[in-house]
Amino acid sequence: MNFIRSVLHLVWMVVTVIPWALAVLIAAPFMNSTRIYWMCAGWLKLAVNGGTVILGIKNRVTGMENLPVGSKDGAVLLVKHQSTWETFSMPAIMPHPLAYVFKKELLRVPFFGWAMSRMDMIHIDRSRRAEAFNKVVAQGRRLTGEGVWVIMFPEGTRIARGEKGQYRSGGTRLAIECGTPVIPIAVTSAKCWPRKAFIKRPGIVDISIGPQIPSAGRKPDELMKEVENWIETEMRRLDPEAYDKAAV
Repeated sequence: MNFIRSVLHLVWMVVTVIPWALAVLIAAPFMNSTRIYWMCAGWLKLAVNGGTVILGIKNRVTGMENLPVGSKDGAVLLVKHQSTWETFSMPAIMPHPLAYVFKKELLRVPFFGWAMSRMDMIHIDRSRRAEAFNKVVAQGRRLTGEGVWVIMFPEGTRIARGEKGQYRSGGTRLAIECGTPVIPIAVTSAKCWPRKAFIKRPGIVDISIGPQIPSAGRKPDELMKEVENWIETEMRRLDPEAYDKAAV
């Protein structure tokens, strides 16, 4: 049954993304970046809602009160990365425009990538690390200055349930450069959508938004260590079974 549900959800995403992406490509020349963002976020909400109806995956979000409230208040969101689910869910649940930092190769994905190319986000060439980070800082300053929240996955890649990747300081370096707070976010998506797995399982995905951590006067590595400690402590609270098994 889970295999059939997973196939149906994939079909749902493919069938809906094609007309949605084409609509974005047609409308983009006549819309500002904010309207394009919300148009694209509409499809992500459709994908997440489809995941709830078809796959039986539901989000349980806590800590929304920790998010900035001003329309021009920038922030850097640093999110635990376990699966594709949170990349779809973040724009679907957040009340504010987001800008992902992602590898430019994603822009080549038919329809999905084409629509992403019309959004005001930060796509980088990972083979040129120094140039890439300079681009992240330049665009990050502009976007956070406009009140956009930049979102990054500090572990850099999807991490298996119950495990911890290497937290890199790029996100905290960006926050310090931009003068914005960082917001740690723990996500238990691998309980339902395991890393690199096609078959998904029904269940609850906890998304816990931590308190804002000011970046002024901080050092990137020290600030990232605080982010890492909060996220990993929260992951153990939210999904103790996974970490108990990992410790055996």
